[in-house]
Amino acid sequence: MRIKPLLARLQSAIGRYDLMEQMILIPDPQKCVSEKDFQAKSINLVVGYNASPNSHTALDIAFCIAHQTNLATNIQVDVQAVYVLEQQLSSYSDHNLSMSQKQLVVEYPTYDVPQSRTLVLTQSKPQLMTTSIPDQADKILWQAKNLAQEWQSYFKSHLRFGNLGTELKKVVELEAADLLVLGCQSSHHPLIDSLASGFPCAVLGIPSCRD
Repeated sequence: MRIKPLLARLQSAIGRYDLMEQMILIPDPQKCVSEKDFQAKSINLVVGYNASPNSHTALDIAFCIAHQTNLATNIQVDVQAVYVLEQQLSSYSDHNLSMSQKQLVVEYPTYDVPQSRTLVLTQSKPQLMTTSIPDQADKILWQAKNLAQEWQSYFKSHLRFGNLGTELKKVVELEAADLLVLGCQSSHHPLIDSLASGFPCAVLGIPSCRD
């Protein structure tokens, strides 16, 4: 997928025209452009999210890209947030959670009742459905979901357990993501270094100046 048109719309929307050089941390893999690329009906954005100010900015940028693309084209843009718990899995063992799967997925179509593929984490209130998942994770995913509602965007969140870089790559591959957005501000960030070799899609960071 060509990401420059997405960033061009973002630049125009916020009146900043230096974003491309600041935000592209890993470029698109070298792929042959096929006819299918020009007929894409949807774009899939994945965001690494942990509720830090930088990751919140990354999620906001992803929703802004989705919104601007929807306004300018007929292409649907889906945004997904990934929160990775890097602690030992044994700390969160529970008979209701398959540790071989190591993930929970929650989907939030715009303003609809949240529906889960695996386990419902939140309903009408930010309340855990199982005590095995830390309160921290529930609050973080709830915050991301509320931001999606503000943008009136389709949204799906992933809670995964393990190494951050490894789990981000797994979700990108599983969801056939076109773009990963992170709260990193430099291509020299350790996380970017860990993803740089053979990553399946382009990676965006956040601008160093966000006035």
